[in-house]
Amino acid sequence: MTKAGGRDAAPVAGVYHGHADTHPELPVDSDVDATGHFHGPLHLRWRYIYVVFLGGVFGTVARYLFSIWIPKTDGLPVPTLAVNLLGAFMLGLLLERMVVSGPDHGWLRLARLHFGTGFLGAFTTYSSFAVETVLLTHAGRLGMAVLYLVVTLVGGVLLCAAGIQVGGRRSW
Repeated sequence: MTKAGGRDAAPVAGVYHGHADTHPELPVDSDVDATGHFHGPLHLRWRYIYVVFLGGVFGTVARYLFSIWIPKTDGLPVPTLAVNLLGAFMLGLLLERMVVSGPDHGWLRLARLHFGTGFLGAFTTYSSFAVETVLLTHAGRLGMAVLYLVVTLVGGVLLCAAGIQVGGRRSW
């Protein structure tokens, strides 16, 4: 850290770029490392963009293969429902395992971004869910649209909570 006059000074705990940390009880922003150096937001760093992109490629392929494997029905869009519910469970499980494994640094951060943001972000699909709900409504199947909406949203929350419960178990 440098003083205003350009002389070097020893780093002071809780002081970043000459500004005191007004909330030392809170975690340090991920844009700033432990020495107080600003590295910019994660979404602008190539290393993290790459792992999210790579996860997204695999997630998109997995969703496509899953949608081929799950049969379509005359009514409820089962493939999209299945990937969104499975993705909600997996995201809850993944993030809880990350929390109990340690701070969001190093390989844990890379794994969270690759598998959570990248893979599961591409595997699940809110846009298809929204379009399919509208299409069911336009086709005069309001009851099916409401059922699809409720099962996706409530089921997603419940399965995410179940993933968190399973992920929090110490028997892993």
